Amino acid sequence: MNDRRCWLRRVAALGLLGAASATGLLREVLAAGNRPIVPGMQKLTGKVWVNGQPAHEGMSVGSGDTIVTGPGSEAIFVINQDAFLQRENSSVSFSGATADVMRVLTGKILSVFGKGPKKLQTATATIGIRGTGCYIESEVERVYFCLCYGTAEVVPNADPSHVEHFETRHHEHPVYLYRDSAQPMMRVGRDSCKKQQKAA
Repeated sequence: MNDRRCWLRRVAALGLLGAASATGLLREVLAAGNRPIVPGMQKLTGKVWVNGQPAHEGMSVGSGDTIVTGPGSEAIFVINQDAFLQRENSSVSFSGATADVMRVLTGKILSVFGKGPKKLQTATATIGIRGTGCYIESEVERVYFCLCYGTAEVVPNADPSHVEHFETRHHEHPVYLYRDSAQPMMRVGRDSCKKQQKAA
């Protein structure tokens, strides 16, 4: 199986392309064969901005960009070999030479990453991952983080000495990351991760 089909299966398995938007996009990507996945905005619903400008399908997105979604809106986009589903009322920015640093300012985002290390910065923690998928909900006082598969290193801002390394195969280690140093990290039930992603 080629890398493209592996990527598509991973995206579909995580629900990144929901039933309402998947058919046309999947058909288009599959028709491309082994050519690189076309980056940029793939699907928009409602109001979406890139660096303060209205976004449109096909618009380039990469390092240095900030994507914002309004109420009742969402965006599906690809940067290099990484795919994202950003939900409503969310603000996410990318930096680094290869957009390998993602900062989730507010809101919800489901991500599927290609090969190589990535750094995720949230309001309450810094997370290092490699070749995996994850779901993040960022609030002012806490962040919900579910590693869908693969490995991660989580460093809570409230207690940088409390570093946790873990590996998952299927959503079995979701955590809440708090601002409170007395409780910087709390594990939640495995089913919670699946429910959160379905809600997304």
